[in-house]
This record gives sequence, structure tokens and C-alpha cells, in this order.
Amino acid sequence: MRFVIQSGVASGATRAALTQHFALENNAADIAAKEGSQETLATMIGMALGMLLARLTIGHSFAIWISFLSLTMFHMYANYKAVCCLSLNTLNCERCSIVLSHFLKTGQVLSPKQVSSMEHVLPLLMTSWNLKGGDCLYKQVRLGVRISSLDSLALVDLLQSAGSHYKKEKYLLQQKGGIIRIITHKDSAGADILQSFIHALVMAKLDDRDGSMSSESQSWMDKHYEVFILKLQSSGWKTERLLSSSVVWRANWLVDYSDGKHD
Repeated sequence: MRFVIQSGVASGATRAALTQHFALENNAADIAAKEGSQETLATMIGMALGMLLARLTIGHSFAIWISFLSLTMFHMYANYKAVCCLSLNTLNCERCSIVLSHFLKTGQVLSPKQVSSMEHVLPLLMTSWNLKGGDCLYKQVRLGVRISSLDSLALVDLLQSAGSHYKKEKYLLQQKGGIIRIITHKDSAGADILQSFIHALVMAKLDDRDGSMSSESQSWMDKHYEVFILKLQSSGWKTERLLSSSVVWRANWLVDYSDGKHD
């Protein structure tokens, strides 16, 4: 029962997101109504064909199992291909990583259609044999880290960063053991979350294992971030926010610009 409820919630949330994606003229209600009508028609046709198949296979256990397994596999394959055909223009963690990696190499931004053929539909553990040319930098980033989970040394580094590299930003980055941790400010908006994630990806790309690349990543953000965002927008991407799990833990810090004090 619990599994059915969870799958229903996930299905409803996914359907709402896809409906919003196809509502190019802000006509989500119209799209939802048409989708509901099509689903009703498909259900009725499926019921009719199901009753016909049940009539034909009655009393034949082997035929029933073959029909059930083959139709189930076809259903799963059709759903997989349908998801592969989607070209979403919103930035999640993986798409952001793919687009940024290509931009760092070529200076060009991939279109949503190009990225859709590179991102993973199935979990990475199931598709590790075929990475499709995608980039897994986002696996090195932890968004919305609780500041109380950091040790004293990391806190000292964060305070120094708040007074130097991140004076005007609403996030802090802390690197340790190849993992980039993002501490978000309590007043950070969707655009700030996206900027912090891109900054963390740049730092991960520079392989910042000893902290020496912090200034280099900040320099890249100062020179190229605005250009990168403009190219994303011209390629059809939405840059208002990053699609990620909710950032529950946030922090607050104050920087005194007159004498460089921070708290």
C-alpha cells in the first residue's frame, strides 16, 4: 500500500512538471484536459483489448504468462523511449554539469535537444557501462550542507572565504577530499542557488583538492559566468533556478565591507 501511494505521488509530480513543460503558451489547464481525454480513450481501448486477450487465452496458463511478460516488457520499453524523447529546457544537476563541461572545453553551449541525448534516464549504477559522453561532476557537489556538520578548521576557512572571495555572493563553498560543499545564505534565491552550483562545478572541474584552485575558480566566475548565462538563455535554457532537492539547511553571515570583518 505504501509503495502504491509513493508511486502515485511521484507520478502526479512528474505529470505536473511535464504538463508545465508542454504549456508553451501558459495553457497548462488546456494541456492537462487534453492529456486526460487521451488517457481515458487509451484506457478504454486497453480494457477492450485486454478482455479480448483474456478470452483468447482462457485455460492456457503458458499463453497467459507469455502475454503478461511480453506486454509488461513492451510497456516499460515504451515508457523508457518516451522519456528519452523529452528535451527539457530546465537545468537540473546533471544537465548543468553536461552543459558546463562542454562550455569549458569549447566555449559553446549545447542545446536542450543535444543534452537530452547525453543525460541518463536510468540510475548511473545501471548505466555505468555507457556514460553517453556525459559528465558526472555533479556527484562531487553537496548542495545545502548544514554548517554545524563542519569541523572547526572548515569553519575558519569559511569565515576567511566570506571576507575574501564571497563578499557579494549569497553562498559559501568548502572543499575537502574532492567533495565541494555549498552553504547557502538564508536570503539566497533560485538564481543564487544556480550560481553556487555552477561555481562548485567549476571548482570540481579544476580538481581543487588542496584549496589552491579557489581563486582560479572565482576568477573564472568573474570573467565568464555572465557570458555563460547569456549563452544558456540564447540556446533556449531557463536560468531562473536549478531543479534540485529542496535546500533545507541555510546559514546567515554578515560582512563588514569597511574593515573586512565578518561574522
